[in-house]
Amino acid sequence: MHAGLSTHLVLPQRLTPALMNTLLGSGATQIELFAARHHFDYTDRYAVREMASWFRSNEVVASMHMPLYSHEDGQEWSRHSAPSLNLISQNKGDRILAMDEAKRALEAAEQIPMRFAVIHLGMNEDRWSTRAIDDSLTALEHLKAFASPLGVELLLENLSNEVATPEHLVEIVQIGHFDGIGFCLDVGHAHIAIPALPETPRSEAKSGIAQAFAVFGDRLRELHLHDNGGMRDAHLWPGEGSIDWKEVARLSSAMAKPPVGMLEIAHELGYDTSAAVLKSRQAFESLSL
Repeated sequence: MHAGLSTHLVLPQRLTPALMNTLLGSGATQIELFAARHHFDYTDRYAVREMASWFRSNEVVASMHMPLYSHEDGQEWSRHSAPSLNLISQNKGDRILAMDEAKRALEAAEQIPMRFAVIHLGMNEDRWSTRAIDDSLTALEHLKAFASPLGVELLLENLSNEVATPEHLVEIVQIGHFDGIGFCLDVGHAHIAIPALPETPRSEAKSGIAQAFAVFGDRLRELHLHDNGGMRDAHLWPGEGSIDWKEVARLSSAMAKPPVGMLEIAHELGYDTSAAVLKSRQAFESLSL
């Protein structure tokens, strides 16, 4: 795997060139911008130009995680805030809001040469249904048409809901004939059991990490690396939860084209950024990235 670092590590802070220079100390060869306006304001032309200039000055690949949070309600953000943007919401107005925000974020690729854009489909309560499939196809068709001319490959991420299991994401891509869309395997999400439907055996309703690797196959482009105890999406450092990281390394190294290993850790305000970056470097070394 190639070492990547998500700015989720410093999500409470405003992203600046100085902070990016600090993150560069992790040894990452790819940095994923987490698109949240309080952190990286992709609607601010100056902020986008600043990031574009930084990436042009450093031999680091850029990618982006699409927005999860809306600023329309005026609430103050914290990492404990529930995502509010849903591309497949049952409410048409909410779908439009999420789509508009995603397109605003993708516009940053006009200046920042981004490789990937990671997308969430649905929230925890979303169920697998004909409606969810149709809404997913509509969203991806629009976003792909917007992203492709910018040279950005969309990646669908597995989540802890019925729509965004690896199996269902692959089915959506196959139905839509979206040959240019790949996948991001979030190992933390894959480690969490997904509640079963009443008529479905629990063993068939959850997707383990090894199964997810097999399902995504050679269209797997990126891994989101963080740990948990199997119950809550805690975004812990590798080794602080119960994920078998030797298995992750083995499965990744067996691929013909190993994916980017993107460290996606959560932190609160007030922590030592330099210490966290050093810990990131140590994590890459322990994971053989």
